[in-house]
Amino acid sequence: MTTDSPQELLFQAVGILPGKVTFTEEDKAATVTVAGRKYPLLYIPTKKGLKAFEALKKQIETTGNNELRLILYPKVIHFPRKDKPHQITFQLVGFDNGSSEGICRSLNDFEFKISGLWQFIPVCQVPCISVFKNFTPERLELVKKSPVYKRVRFMKGSHLPIFWKDAPMRPFRFNPKLDKEEQGKPMFVSIKAKFLPQRNVFGFDSLLTLPQSEVPQFFKASKKMKTEALQQIKEFKKSTSSEESNDTEITKLPPSPKPKLQLSDRGTTTKNP
Repeated sequence: MTTDSPQELLFQAVGILPGKVTFTEEDKAATVTVAGRKYPLLYIPTKKGLKAFEALKKQIETTGNNELRLILYPKVIHFPRKDKPHQITFQLVGFDNGSSEGICRSLNDFEFKISGLWQFIPVCQVPCISVFKNFTPERLELVKKSPVYKRVRFMKGSHLPIFWKDAPMRPFRFNPKLDKEEQGKPMFVSIKAKFLPQRNVFGFDSLLTLPQSEVPQFFKASKKMKTEALQQIKEFKKSTSSEESNDTEITKLPPSPKPKLQLSDRGTTTKNP
């Protein structure tokens, strides 16, 4: 086990997967096949993310080799119905160009560094490590300028299912019968895990730091904010259905009054004035 100082602890989920990359005919989307299973390969919605996506495309065109070691962020989509399994996608961070530097050197194939809150979520029977956006003053300023629906989308966490048989503590589970003071709180954990494509989950490998009750500051949308964002989207769809075609993008939503941001004890939440 390795240890990090408390100030270095951050939410993260990043790792290495060997896979075969396939682009669509339009080259605007791609998939990666890992151990016989195909996953959507997305780019991070930033200029840097798009640049990495274009670099991967150019690398494959130049070398003719579409089987690479990819540096990826895992993203998991959970569904309300318990009989509908979760889906995993990956966001491209980069790829191993043979230099064997940084994360390409520190992680083997299928290994991921995952840091977040160890807990159960209502829509998944497997306990998860919930990874949220780390708080920075710069991000806070950007979030303040965004309409509500964009804030909620930005603050959405990724809940990664983890098989961790001998975990040093039980994953937190919300109990509606207990008062808030009796609930307890999820622990912050940092682990190395292996992606198990045959089961579509991650399996614990080793601890990177000791679990702790203190949690790095992070962004989290309040329930009221989520309700407001959902209502905004519904109203927009309803108003455009009679005027425009169904392919109108939600990104055309008009700005709405911005709630004030406040810091909670476990993260940054948004509350209406």
